Amino acid sequence: MNWQQAISWCHQQADPFAVATVIGTTGSTPREVTKMVITAEKTFDTIGGGQLEFKVIEDARSMLESRAPSQKIDHYPLATKADQCCGGSVTVLIESFPITAMRLAVFGAGHVASALMQVLAQCDARIEWIDSREDVFPESVSSNVQLIKSKDPVSYVDELTDQHRCIIITHDHALDYQLVHALLNQTEIDYVGLIGSNTKAKRFFQRMDKDGISQEDQQRCVCPIGMPEVKGKLPMEIAVSIAAQILSLDPVKASQIKPELSWKEIRQAFPPREIKS
Repeated sequence: MNWQQAISWCHQQADPFAVATVIGTTGSTPREVTKMVITAEKTFDTIGGGQLEFKVIEDARSMLESRAPSQKIDHYPLATKADQCCGGSVTVLIESFPITAMRLAVFGAGHVASALMQVLAQCDARIEWIDSREDVFPESVSSNVQLIKSKDPVSYVDELTDQHRCIIITHDHALDYQLVHALLNQTEIDYVGLIGSNTKAKRFFQRMDKDGISQEDQQRCVCPIGMPEVKGKLPMEIAVSIAAQILSLDPVKASQIKPELSWKEIRQAFPPREIKS
C-alpha cells in the first residue's frame, strides 16, 4: 500500500506511525520520492532507499518510543551523514503520531454512557461505542469516539484486540452476561468493567462458576464498576466514578488497579470548570 493508504490503515489498527516527508534537496540525490510511513515494525513507500532511508527510519522509530506526538526537521548530507555516494543533501520532516494511551470499547448507549463520553472525550483515549439501537446515539460525538451500531453487539467482541479495555453498561442484563461470557472466554482483555449492584455481581459470578469460567478469568471482570468512594447515583456521578477507575489502571496490566491512587488525586484530575460571565 502507498503512504496515503498506510496512514488510513494505521488509524484503523490503532498502530502508532510516523510520516517522513522530503521537504528539500540540493545536489545529486536519490530518485524523486517524497513521503513514507514508518511504524515500529513496517514501512510503506520509500524516500529513496539506502542509508538515507535507514537513518530516517531509525530516527522515526526513536521518536515513536517517546509516546508523545512530535515533529522535527533534519538535514542529511548524503556523503557524510548517510554514507552514500550521492554528493547532495536531503532535508526531511519527520512527524510522529503515537498510539493513544487507552483503547476502550463501551457497550451500551444509555444515560450513564452518554455522561461517560463527556468525560472520556477529553482524555487520551480512542473509544468504540457500541449499541444495537441507532437512535440512542447523540447527533455528534468527539473525534476520538467511533459510533458502532450492531444488531448483535456480542459479535463485535471478535473485532477487539487484547489491548482494549471494555465497559459494559447496556440496558439488558441478559446482554450484559453474554458480553461478559464472550469477553472472558474469547479474549485476553485484562479489564472488563460491568455496571451493576453487589447483588447483580454475586449472581453473575455464580453463573460464571456454573458455566466453567475459571477464577483466574473471572478476576478480569470488575463488578460493580467504578470507584467505591463515589457514592452518587446520578449518571454523571457514576460516569466520573467509572472514568476515575479506568484512569487509575496500570497502562501495562489493566487488572492491577493502582492502590496508591488516592481519591484526592482523582478529584484533582477533574478540576472544576471555570464559569465565564
